[in-house]
Amino acid sequence: MVGASDLQSSTAFYDALLAPLGLEKVELDAVYTAYAPKTAPGDVEFYVTTPFDQNAATAGNGSMVAFKVDQRRSVDLFHQIGLENQGQDEGAPGPRPADGTVYYAYVRDPDGNKICAYCEGLT
Repeated sequence: MVGASDLQSSTAFYDALLAPLGLEKVELDAVYTAYAPKTAPGDVEFYVTTPFDQNAATAGNGSMVAFKVDQRRSVDLFHQIGLENQGQDEGAPGPRPADGTVYYAYVRDPDGNKICAYCEGLT
């Protein structure tokens, strides 16, 4: 779960960002949006919400949400779409460490939340 100052704007960002990861919006109301796998829409995995205390949303220092996917192409699309939708680059797609087999990409959403997509292996 991540906080959002503008739920409508954040929902548009995450609709685009999570699509290449196989997640889609399955619930939306006045205070949250829920995303689940396209193959299992009843299994909500991620929420975007306005803070319960009604204060401004803030990003956690040292906090990050990571999504595991099956292929590097999904990681690449995640990063590209994030940047095209007002996200900020927090680490371009690539293996970490440089000679490793785990492939990562990082973006920050419009509220500053750090989001990662990654896959294991060389495909």
